[in-house]
Amino acid sequence: MLLRYTALVAVVVVASGCVQERVVHERRVVERAAPVEYTEVVAPQPPPVRVIEVEPMHRPGYVWSRAYWHWDGRQYVAVHGHWEPLRPGYHYVHPFWEPRGDGWHLHAGGWAS
Repeated sequence: MLLRYTALVAVVVVASGCVQERVVHERRVVERAAPVEYTEVVAPQPPPVRVIEVEPMHRPGYVWSRAYWHWDGRQYVAVHGHWEPLRPGYHYVHPFWEPRGDGWHLHAGGWAS
C-alpha cells in the first residue's frame, strides 16, 4: 500500500512540472447567429481520428459534452467529456474541429439559443 502511494505521489510530482499550455493561435470569437462565446484555437494539422472515450448512457436533466482533442502548441491532448445541466430554451453545441485556410479551428462548444 505504501509503495502504491509513493508511486502515485512521484507520478503527480513529475507530471505537474510537465504541463504547459502553448497555443499556435488563439482568439475570442462571438457568433452573431447564436450567443455562444468560445475560444478558437488554430492547429496546423488535423486532430486524431481515434475515439477518446465512449459516450455514457442518457442522464435525465443533463447533456453529455463530448470529449475532444485540444491543441497545446505541439500536439493534441485529450479533453474528457463531462455532464452539463440542461438549460431550458437552449441547445448544446458540442466541441468540434473545422478546417480553414490557415489551419484547423477548434470550436469548444457551449450553449446556444
